Amino acid sequence: MGQTGQDLKNKKVLVMGYAMTGRSVVEYLLTQGAQVTLNDRGNLLEDSSVHLLMDRGVKVVDGGHPLELLDQDFDFMVKNPGIPYHVPLIEEAQKRGLPIYTDIELASWIAPCPIVAVTGSNGKTTTTSWIHQMLAHRPHGQARLAGNIGVPSLVTANQASPDDVIVMEVSSFQLMGTEKFRPSIAVMTNLTSAHLDYHGSQEGYEAAKFKLVANQTAADFWVYNVTDPTLRAHANQVKAQLVPFSHLPASPEVQAQGAYRQGDALYFRGEEVAKVSQIGVPGDHNVQNALAAIAVAKLLGVSNQAIQAELSAYAGMPHRLQSIAKSAGRIFYNDSKSTNMVAATTALKSFTQPIRYIGGGLDRGNEFDDLI
Repeated sequence: MGQTGQDLKNKKVLVMGYAMTGRSVVEYLLTQGAQVTLNDRGNLLEDSSVHLLMDRGVKVVDGGHPLELLDQDFDFMVKNPGIPYHVPLIEEAQKRGLPIYTDIELASWIAPCPIVAVTGSNGKTTTTSWIHQMLAHRPHGQARLAGNIGVPSLVTANQASPDDVIVMEVSSFQLMGTEKFRPSIAVMTNLTSAHLDYHGSQEGYEAAKFKLVANQTAADFWVYNVTDPTLRAHANQVKAQLVPFSHLPASPEVQAQGAYRQGDALYFRGEEVAKVSQIGVPGDHNVQNALAAIAVAKLLGVSNQAIQAELSAYAGMPHRLQSIAKSAGRIFYNDSKSTNMVAATTALKSFTQPIRYIGGGLDRGNEFDDLI
């Protein structure tokens, strides 16, 4: 059970960062009787919605993040996930022991139904979308999409009923700001090197990701890519029931516990569920994403027929191997969401035809040998 209702009454909360997520946090805290201070480095007073919040008692400090804010003796802070922890105000808050949360932590306090939370270095948006579409076929309740895709997590959690299921895509940025977050089903697609500029090191990045399973118990499930060495090595530290998936030849243990591929068939715990040829998007990485989604769908009672229908209907997400044009026998794909080397090389390996590749973006010091 979470901190709902009376628990937040008269609590002093600093909300750092506005935009859509920040506004959902402020709105929720006001309904619970909290005393809210909203802080943003931008000019909030130009936003008419902020004036409406001020009329309801919200204090606003904009144009920067002054350290003097912390003299107000807040009970906790809720920050926008994109704001890095090296901002001086956050560093000082950490020194003082002020709890720092992100919105998914608060959403988990009030969600009346199971949460399926999906993370990973690559593939999480596709996997989350597939899971959401498959769970829409459950005979009761709604499948509600939240997190990085869909509506803000707090809005979704507040609207949900006990028969529903919330499907969240969550990032390492969001997971860093969690303390009691406990999804009923946690999904990890893979774990490679990413966001080191935010987390400071690979160890910091992995620690944030594994907060996804930190509070799970034997009543919960961890769906994980057993072919990923980092995830496989962490399995003995997870208290949840293990549900591995593999697109490579599977061991008897994987066949008994999880989802796997044999030839053109996709199985879950010995039962054939679908065919690889039914997947509507190309690439081995999408076979892996499909297996993760199948595992969740089968755990929650979705029929094979419904799973097959959603595998076939899925045309991909914008900017992820998105077919955008055809000309003179050439097909043009937009894969601009491949923002790290693993994602880019995986996408390129999806094709057997000759490729002309155009790349760009922020230079993070990567070697490009794998792209050649």
